[in-house]
Amino acid sequence: MTALDWSDLQHTLPDAARDLLAPGTPVVVTGCAGFIGSHLTEALLALGCEVVGVDRLTDYYDVAQKRDNLRGPLASDRFTFLERDINDLDAVELLAGRRVCFHLAAQAGVRASWGGEFCNYLDWNVQATQHLLEAARHERVRPQLARLVYSSSSSVYGDQPRYPVTEDDLPMPRSPYGVTKLAAEHLCVLYGANYEVPTSSLRYFTVYGPRQRPDMAFRIFLEAALDGRPFTVYGDGQQTRDFTFVADAVRANLMAAAATSTTEVFNVGGGSRVSLREALDTLQELLREAVPGCEAELVYDAMAMGDVRHTAADGSRAADTVGWSPTVGLREGLAREVAWVVARRSDDDR
Repeated sequence: MTALDWSDLQHTLPDAARDLLAPGTPVVVTGCAGFIGSHLTEALLALGCEVVGVDRLTDYYDVAQKRDNLRGPLASDRFTFLERDINDLDAVELLAGRRVCFHLAAQAGVRASWGGEFCNYLDWNVQATQHLLEAARHERVRPQLARLVYSSSSSVYGDQPRYPVTEDDLPMPRSPYGVTKLAAEHLCVLYGANYEVPTSSLRYFTVYGPRQRPDMAFRIFLEAALDGRPFTVYGDGQQTRDFTFVADAVRANLMAAAATSTTEVFNVGGGSRVSLREALDTLQELLREAVPGCEAELVYDAMAMGDVRHTAADGSRAADTVGWSPTVGLREGLAREVAWVVARRSDDDR
């Protein structure tokens, strides 16, 4: 299901990004079947790029949704799909001749990163990134590769003494997931300093929108409300987040690809800090408009291990460096997610 319209994308990008990602440009997207990765893949195809997508289609959530995310790209003759684990690929062959590698593949989830599953986070968040960086410095890859754009997370910050946070604030992750995302960022810095591999690391702040993973709060809320099940709020609901619409996260990837310094780190935040309860109230209102009579029941439980109390991004570095700033407000973005979830259910019922 094509959830976002990219028809005007070329006219909204800065010249540097538009020139780098001109029609025919060969690129790689890892994690191409995921929430953000599938939208990015479609945006690149809309720009006319030749895209190789890699995704191992893990069962962390329903593989059928991931395959559905790929329906649009698979219909394009400019898209090649590799259902593979990055660690098992010849990464030099993958990257040779490619202008940009957008590296989104990762094991997601703060709460699932504790205990025995941590080995997966090491393999797919740290080792896979190092595998690509090693290839990026190879003599067959480095001359053509303009940049590796790495998808990091605001989880690297943990709880901070002041908000909004800047990229220069001390990272203090509170979960094993956050530790692995920060470790991969540090690898990007190291390969830039030692081998001049150009990288941009994007610290996403709570991305939402169509195709959101089924383990993320807004998606869980909507599915629970439509099923008549209660939704559990972990904490008192007054924790705040800087919610970022998925189309803005995609635009950040495209613009960060054209950065000029060897190593960059950018906050990617939606521009407004609101409480979880306020966001859920807006979501309930929008859902009631879409499905009259649909009401969500909220129950409260203790704050989950690894969750942080607040997040808020200072986005000035991305704005000043590559011209990125968020364009979609929370209410508009939530309305699009509601519409997608409702439409998806309608399609499943046919």
